[in-house]
Amino acid sequence: MRRILTTVITLGLVLSSGAAVAYAASDTPRRGTTTYEPITWGTCESTGLAARNAQCGLLSVPLDYAKPGGEQIELAVSRIRHTTKDADYQGVMLVNPGGPGGSGLDLSVLGEYVPKDAGDAYDWIGFDPRGVGSSEPSLGCDGGYLGYGRPPYVPTGSKIEKAWLGKAEGYASDCAQIAGDLLDHMRTTDTVQDLDSLRAALGAEQINFYGFSYGTYLGQVYATRYPQRVRRMVLDGNVDPRRVWYDANLDQDVAFDRTMKVYFAWIAQYDKVYHLGRSAKAVEKLFYKEQSRLLGHPADGEFGPDELTDVFLQAGYYVFGWESVAYAFSAWVNDRDPDPLRSLFESANPTDDGADNGYAVYLAVQCTDAPWPTSWKKWHADNSRIHSQAPFLTWGNAWYNAPCLTWPAAPGKRIKVSGTNAPPILLLSETLDAATPFSGSLEVRRRFPKSALIEGVGGTTHAGSLFGNACVDNSIAEYLASGKLPQRAKGNTADKRCDPLPKPDPTKPSAKRAGVATLSRLDLQRRIAGY
Repeated sequence: MRRILTTVITLGLVLSSGAAVAYAASDTPRRGTTTYEPITWGTCESTGLAARNAQCGLLSVPLDYAKPGGEQIELAVSRIRHTTKDADYQGVMLVNPGGPGGSGLDLSVLGEYVPKDAGDAYDWIGFDPRGVGSSEPSLGCDGGYLGYGRPPYVPTGSKIEKAWLGKAEGYASDCAQIAGDLLDHMRTTDTVQDLDSLRAALGAEQINFYGFSYGTYLGQVYATRYPQRVRRMVLDGNVDPRRVWYDANLDQDVAFDRTMKVYFAWIAQYDKVYHLGRSAKAVEKLFYKEQSRLLGHPADGEFGPDELTDVFLQAGYYVFGWESVAYAFSAWVNDRDPDPLRSLFESANPTDDGADNGYAVYLAVQCTDAPWPTSWKKWHADNSRIHSQAPFLTWGNAWYNAPCLTWPAAPGKRIKVSGTNAPPILLLSETLDAATPFSGSLEVRRRFPKSALIEGVGGTTHAGSLFGNACVDNSIAEYLASGKLPQRAKGNTADKRCDPLPKPDPTKPSAKRAGVATLSRLDLQRRIAGY
């Protein structure tokens, strides 16, 4: 699916619960009789990582694993080492924030957010996947592609439709010229092999893995390919492996429309704060009215209906930004002040060189993981049908993915995900997660028979673990400390139910109502575009 904000495994026997990892925290990597070049660790450029005494380095991997001696690319890697005694060491924990296209280099800090010091026994490993961020080469095709000046999302006539198709085809063509052979080696299966190369370079026989959003699919495929190399795995916001990726985006269109109705109801609940309507229907009607108004008269000549949808989409992912979006919309509706809306849009859509790195990688992975329909007639029919019942996101999402129509790299085959031989893993999801609908978590639970699923009942937040929900986060801590999972229930259901992350209350004195809230770097990294 689309973006929201700029940027947030194992050889040998599976260990029993509570057992220490049966290998040393060594920098001399070996797998069988083959010695792998270790990562040369040094200081990190990131001030946040440097302040935590993290180590950073580069890992060389083959561009094409079918030609291991051929062209090499480099993955940027960070490490924050365990602080427990070596006897209590539980191994390496690789983290992926999603996207695809999300930078995970800073996410070696994630261990400090695990309650009860349960993360202290792990070496936390952040990394930028191939093509992403500080890895080389870093993919980018047109930094201004997602900025102002786009055609309206809803194609009310053939002129708009042709404009978008031409724009999308141009982006795909730009990527072909800039990226070359890299585009043929950007599938999830390539990154899975990178994960295993990273495992070997770290000297680990097994990895632990924490994946958010698209990172859950990365974990699913790794566990399918290398079940004996998985020790523990936390997957938060689970991709449905049956729906990769064309169908998954259609599922999201319906799910986001539902979630926005929840958000409109929340705004109405605080009409005395925002003055945008006293009922969900009234707020929703106002949103579409202003969207139509901006179509004819963009604010400041450039902030139009597309940009308004993009700003509100942020609230479809997380409760954390609900106040900021409502405040910005209120400033526009009641005072005709577009600045807060513009600020939210521009923070998520920078247009400098390389600003489209996450988007370019997103397409490079999603367009080639599995086949997409090559007929625009089918795209048009499917999106027209869904738009009629779920108008909030459908066409914007279609155009976001439209470069896949002419993407200059051949798609692979959809992976048949199976966790039959995988160890016990922990699955997390809130019931109304729109980016990765809850049905996906139920499907992953079915395919991983030793897994357990924790549900944030009624919540709309996507991949929101380790954000202070004690019911969820303490279960994560228990699993990471001992391997213990909630008892598996019978039937197609969650195994443990928690309250979701709480909706904000803008009437509290501590609420940030006077402006657009500032997010920490970790929040931004976690709030990834799309999956």
